[in-house]
Amino acid sequence: MKTVVIGMSGGVDSSVAAIMLKKAGYNVIGLFMRNWDSTINNDYLGNPNLNNDICPQEEDYNDALAVCNKINIPLHRVDFVKEYWDFVFTYFLDELKKGRTPNPDVMCNKYIKFDLFIKKAKELKADYIATGHYARLIDGKLAKAIDKNKDQSYFLAYVNKDVFKDVLFPLGEITKPEVRKIAEDYDLITAKKKDSTGICFIGERNFTKFLENYLPNMPGDIIDIDSGKVLGKHIGLMYYTIGQRRGLNIGGTKDRTFVVKKDLEKNILYVAMGDDNKYLFSTKAIVEDFNFLTDSRPDNCYCKFRYRQEDIPVNVIYDKGNTITLKYAGSKAVTPGQFAVLYDGEICLGGGIIKEVFK
Repeated sequence: MKTVVIGMSGGVDSSVAAIMLKKAGYNVIGLFMRNWDSTINNDYLGNPNLNNDICPQEEDYNDALAVCNKINIPLHRVDFVKEYWDFVFTYFLDELKKGRTPNPDVMCNKYIKFDLFIKKAKELKADYIATGHYARLIDGKLAKAIDKNKDQSYFLAYVNKDVFKDVLFPLGEITKPEVRKIAEDYDLITAKKKDSTGICFIGERNFTKFLENYLPNMPGDIIDIDSGKVLGKHIGLMYYTIGQRRGLNIGGTKDRTFVVKKDLEKNILYVAMGDDNKYLFSTKAIVEDFNFLTDSRPDNCYCKFRYRQEDIPVNVIYDKGNTITLKYAGSKAVTPGQFAVLYDGEICLGGGIIKEVFK
């Protein structure tokens, strides 16, 4: 009997993935990762959305333990707090300082879930590792999940391709409603638990209040890029991303207003009016540190610049090393720091970090 170590997050997806593996005849071992010290800057108290008697991470662990006990598999616990800080949170802060838009979930998959986690799983004599991600492996290649609304291949595009030979994605062939149904049939504590959203280490906390603990606020002007008129004050460039519309606090404008540029040297946030303003669109992007998942190098394929974005046709120019240039008809709010992930049909070709965008 082959042994599978599955990452148990305390959510419904990993719970059902564990059930599916057990039904498939594997010897299943659960492993819960503690990646963040929730006692640091703990401002959960007073949040009506949370159980104030216990921090969310411990609540997740207790839910994972309850599921494992219910389906009769062991649960181990491992602490990756220091490594998460070094490889994920430090990257997150550094990118914000540069005025870019980071994606810590992508880095967590690369350095924690599909590196350190695998090493720990091998200590537990694992033949395979598994997660509750919605993704598939087709002939050993990362591919989109059947449920396109939940597909998470975008977040896995930066993982070392060599690890996929020992990975299982049980949820890749089923839909989220089917997952919920299985959880309800087994009467799991996670059956109706809502999906986690946002950045994992921030959770339900206020993003601005959380960041104030690590990066100093530097308020400055919000300027209309067309007229040069000062429309208001921003609270710090790190709190805004290209294409953002909400939370600008600049009343008195007739058209919808979007963030279109950040000037770090002058500490200015530029905005423009209207959904179709020219400053929101780009036609070329340079992508660096591209992680190639296949040997295929098509000149034309599809790209996602953001999770759940529609696939955009792109022409790919392969520069030296792991840098590529993408050309496209025009895409909205493509932002340095984001990940550009390429697809050839269902197959994920890899992903890299957007370095520069050209209007």
